[in-house]
Amino acid sequence: MAATTRLPDGFTWGVATSAFQIEGATTEDGRGPSVWDTFTAAPGKIRDGHTADPACDHYHRYPEDVALMKELGVGAYRFSIAWPRVRPTGSGPVNPAGLDFYERLVDALLDAGITPMATLYHWDLPQPLEDRGGWLDRDTAHRFGEYAALAAERLGDRVGHWITLNEPFEHMALGYALGRHAPGHSLFLDALPAAHHQLLGHGLATAALREAGAASVMLTNSYTPAVPFDGGAAHRAAADAYDVLHRRLFTDPVLLGRYPDLTAFGLGGLALPFVKDGDLDLISQPLDGLGVNYYNPTRLTAPEPETLLPFDIAEFDHVPTTDFGWPVIPSGLTRTLLDLTADYGDALPPLWVTENGCSYDVAPAADGTVPDRDRIDYLDAHVRAVADAVDQGADVRGYLVWSLLDNFEWAEGRHQRFGLVHVDDATQDRTPKDSFHWYRALIAGQVR
Repeated sequence: MAATTRLPDGFTWGVATSAFQIEGATTEDGRGPSVWDTFTAAPGKIRDGHTADPACDHYHRYPEDVALMKELGVGAYRFSIAWPRVRPTGSGPVNPAGLDFYERLVDALLDAGITPMATLYHWDLPQPLEDRGGWLDRDTAHRFGEYAALAAERLGDRVGHWITLNEPFEHMALGYALGRHAPGHSLFLDALPAAHHQLLGHGLATAALREAGAASVMLTNSYTPAVPFDGGAAHRAAADAYDVLHRRLFTDPVLLGRYPDLTAFGLGGLALPFVKDGDLDLISQPLDGLGVNYYNPTRLTAPEPETLLPFDIAEFDHVPTTDFGWPVIPSGLTRTLLDLTADYGDALPPLWVTENGCSYDVAPAADGTVPDRDRIDYLDAHVRAVADAVDQGADVRGYLVWSLLDNFEWAEGRHQRFGLVHVDDATQDRTPKDSFHWYRALIAGQVR
């Protein structure tokens, strides 16, 4: 039976992008600097010194990109709104030109029959807020709530789904704990306030969106099954610890109104000083959906004596990998969706796969096609993995491919190509890949 026929009526197919990765125009029409502008300008931070301007020049070429989505036949487009384009200093005056751009984009999507799914924060914090402490400072959460209200006031009558945050674990871990992403701090466990303040910002934004009449409010987390190296007790304990840090730290407060046990990290029984009375009530407001970004599982081993965390990460044996070196294990998506369903029960809102995709660098052939068979195989297997989860009881409402376009892939610059559409770095020419045509056929019910 075709995977598409095993999915519920009204299942939504879509694509996803983020503002900093595709828009370009980083200094146009009043946009202020973000932490990623600062980070990319620092020598040695981005592979080969690549920058995100012009990225995909989506700021100027969005009509072409919306036309591609219409041709693809998607029902939803997940994009992000750039906070520094809307409120350049993170607080203070609004930039009308920034909101005008997103209004034009939203209207173009609606004219094309595509539901806008707007993410308010995809890592591009206004630099002036970072200068005052960023997500380590509680005040940033309150400024985020204000920004959410401003965006909803202008766009709330037309945006079908709002997502507050994208992948707060990655932003905390890579941006504040390990220094590999903007803003580039290496604080290790002292980065934990950035986790809580992001979630507090989510709660304040949720309240602002509800006040503005938003029909659907969601949060998107990244999820990765924590797989022990083998059946040994020490390896299982390492996997459990990793699951607490990556999954439960960013899901339990939202769905259960409490933080998980952090004993494995030396924090068992200790009150987290940055959590104030009433915070968890804000954070745990009911949601209309939970976004799941899935790329691969993570294999864990017991830590070596000199390791500062209660786990080490190991590679999977004899598993194909993408150009990013990520293991291709579609069953991990099934497990992710079923684990969430089992572990959170009635507290779990409907699930959306808000990102799933793969990096393969395939150049256009002489005949103008882009034969990315590996991407087709990857997506086909993961769509079937979603259908397997639905067969076993997971309530999944949509699946969005990362990404519509080859884009600026953070610290990797332009070296990782996730797009259904090839983008020429020099000319900005868009060429739909074979995977684009496959996905269009899937959406049309022509793939078995």
